[in-house]
Amino acid sequence: LPATTQLEHWDVHSSYGHTDVLLNRPAIAPLGEARPNTQFFRELAARMGFDDPCFQDDDLTLCRQAYGDKVDFDTLLAQGFATLPLPEAPFAEGAFPTPSGKCEFFSDRLVAQGLDGLPEVLPNAEPVGSRADLPLAMISPPARNFLNSTFVNVQSLRDAEGEPALEIHPEDAAERGIEDGNVVRVFNDRGSHTCVARVSTRARQGVVVGLGIWWRKWGRDGTNVNELTSQRLTDLGRAPTFYDCLVEVARA
Repeated sequence: LPATTQLEHWDVHSSYGHTDVLLNRPAIAPLGEARPNTQFFRELAARMGFDDPCFQDDDLTLCRQAYGDKVDFDTLLAQGFATLPLPEAPFAEGAFPTPSGKCEFFSDRLVAQGLDGLPEVLPNAEPVGSRADLPLAMISPPARNFLNSTFVNVQSLRDAEGEPALEIHPEDAAERGIEDGNVVRVFNDRGSHTCVARVSTRARQGVVVGLGIWWRKWGRDGTNVNELTSQRLTDLGRAPTFYDCLVEVARA
């Protein structure tokens, strides 16, 4: 079953850019058979025999518990936001969450994990120039009208974006006989993706930009740029490395 969207469930949010907590109040009831992820968790817990009190809490109760006494929840309900009691200048007096309490340039904790204790620029796993058959680096940032794969279901935003596209520098395009608007195939050892070429200096020479993230069903051949990226993770944050991706491009 599909999970609910942000328009259909209770939630609380914080932000990188400010110190307010925001309340997400459902604007409509869940459509069809959609249900919040939290309801999935509660029902799975019940079927698996877990009777911990936390599985009895409804979504509004979970929102109330999220920040405890740091947020006046009645204020949050009334105005949709509440300010966290945080200092204007965090760590002005030190007390960093490190073993020494200081801002550490060298981290013994990273060394203990088998990582470098100092920040270091590491080479790409797929460096440009390492494969003659895959001479281009590909990045796949969100298209202007989408947020990664979110909002691709909105017809007006798809209309504004056009269709899945690959931005390619004029010199890279000329070497491959590609003109603006041509249908091209982007490929590597992991897969291939067919889309339209946009010849533009917005793309740096040697780098192609696979504007994403279109859902596969709207791709020309039922694919998107994720066919090309790897499952490799970063060493520290265990995050995806979709920016480390070599490809070749040819007219379809």
